[in-house]
Amino acid sequence: MESFESYRPYLFSIAYRMLGSAMDAEDMVQETYLRYQATPPETINSLKAFLTTIITRLCMDQLHLARRKRELYVGPWLPEPINTTTSDVVDPQERVDTEETISLAFLMLMDQLQPIERAVFLLREVFEYEYPEIAAFLGKSEAACRQSFSRAKKHLADHRPRVHAPAAIQQKLLTGFLQAIRAGEMSSLMNLLAEDVTFWGDGGGKVKGAATRPLSGRVTVARFFLQTGNVFRRSLPGDAWVEFAEVNLQPALVIRSNERAISVLTIEVENGYIQTIRVVANPDKLAHV
Repeated sequence: MESFESYRPYLFSIAYRMLGSAMDAEDMVQETYLRYQATPPETINSLKAFLTTIITRLCMDQLHLARRKRELYVGPWLPEPINTTTSDVVDPQERVDTEETISLAFLMLMDQLQPIERAVFLLREVFEYEYPEIAAFLGKSEAACRQSFSRAKKHLADHRPRVHAPAAIQQKLLTGFLQAIRAGEMSSLMNLLAEDVTFWGDGGGKVKGAATRPLSGRVTVARFFLQTGNVFRRSLPGDAWVEFAEVNLQPALVIRSNERAISVLTIEVENGYIQTIRVVANPDKLAHV
């Protein structure tokens, strides 16, 4: 039998991809529930369609508010990571498809789209709805939805990594990265980095020593981690440790203290080298890791 609870994971999966924030996604799911509770059951023809309409429109409104708040954000903004160690995605192809649409890299690209483009792309490409359904969910014409999808798909195609690196390769590079930093070996670290590697650090203005702008270039990034940004050896509480984990279905390094996450590091790999490093250290974004 259909119920709101049976659709809760589905609603969260839409909201998280739309917003890049697990906390905001949970708020949108709860607001959807309240609106569902306030609606006479006999007026709902399709519960899934009804809930999809509410969650999508709520997320679009939230995105407009988030854009204004983002103007005051200190330093680079990164999506909020989620722990997927206990994920129930087993099928290899499904896992790859899911990983690509919840990776921090993908969520950052989604953040560059307009709210309507983001909604249409997700509903069409990820959740496989037809255009008449999408148009009904969003209160737009089919033609407008097709145009939004086309713009979104072109943008993502232009900026997405061309080759998906298997988790085993990411894990190997992460292991080498951690070992090089702990040993303070500049040459070993640089051998792992692409020449035009980029580092994004999100401290939200709440973490001492966090980079307030993206850093680019092998030498610059290596020096940051070995000197001013070496959070893996210095400036940690005495009970802190580094562990390997799975975040957004990708290998990650997580620093913890008293079971609480202090920072999360993920990488993007191209041609066997680390192309992008992302570190989320804003404490407000680590509740789900």
